[in-house]
Amino acid sequence: MAATPLARAWLRLHLHLGLASSTVTAYGRALEDFLRFCRASDTPPEEVSRAHLAAYMRELATRPNARSGRGRSGARLANATLQQRLTAVRLFYDYLVKEGVRVTNPVGRGRYTPGRGSGGAGGRGDERAERGLLPRYYTLPWLPSDDEWRAVLEAARAEPLRNRLMLALAYDAGLRREELCRLETGDVDPSARLLRIRAETTKGRRERVVPYSAATGDLYAAYLPERRALGQLGYARGPRGPLFLSASRRNRGRPITRWTWSKVVAAVARRAGVLRFSTHTPRHLCLTDLARAGWELHEIAQFAGHRDHKTTLRYIHLSGRDLAAKLERGMAALHSWRVQLTAQVLA
Repeated sequence: MAATPLARAWLRLHLHLGLASSTVTAYGRALEDFLRFCRASDTPPEEVSRAHLAAYMRELATRPNARSGRGRSGARLANATLQQRLTAVRLFYDYLVKEGVRVTNPVGRGRYTPGRGSGGAGGRGDERAERGLLPRYYTLPWLPSDDEWRAVLEAARAEPLRNRLMLALAYDAGLRREELCRLETGDVDPSARLLRIRAETTKGRRERVVPYSAATGDLYAAYLPERRALGQLGYARGPRGPLFLSASRRNRGRPITRWTWSKVVAAVARRAGVLRFSTHTPRHLCLTDLARAGWELHEIAQFAGHRDHKTTLRYIHLSGRDLAAKLERGMAALHSWRVQLTAQVLA
């Protein structure tokens, strides 16, 4: 990135446009990886063809997954990781086209359609235009079993009060890591047990208000004296400001970062023996439980802050709610038919 002025300009543009810092960092890492491949293949990024990109995708698909030793299934990079890398490259070449550096984008915006052709005349060229460089797999998020969830909660009992409150809020309100860590004292309404998730902290830049449980409210009330004492150090602007502050010697009184929270959750997961548990797992579990409880699609989407209802549908499918209801109705009808048939034959 540092040696490529166009790449630096592209990344700086996204930063100035106000994209989340985590998104800009992910774009930068993905493009850095692609530029390394270009250098290794002695191909300037301005001259990359679709064939070069296909070779890059093949190299990524065969690359070992460094995280596979931490409970992840498989030894290769996940399809979602490959899609993220390809998206960053596509956006970079969109920028080059707009700047007049290239005429076309070698990545394109095709969609992979199973069973479609890959070339030739007679209309198959149009089908080829719909095929992307990489097939997209849609998988359901992993959820802990009831025993695994209980093990995580038992392991979290040894955590400080702040961490226990954060875990409870992450589940109750279905919060993303960024949303949780950037909560402020003014976002909490203890009288109504409501949280205001500010638009600037969300992935979709959509503000929402969500409830939390009475048990979590008790944890919040117990944490307030600790938060008040840490707030006197001045880093958090007194009694107002970030809700969750560090109690460590080095960063005492400073707002905790999302990396700190990730380390806390990873430590809890190791003690519980549930290595797949992550900072996003409580959100997945919360939304799936809402689907199991019979919430409608638009209600879950509003609660979660989803811009696209297709994202919310994953939790409906994961809960098995619709399938279970259809199976119950089908079995009832089948049973009724068999009873009638038996009565007619044996009467």
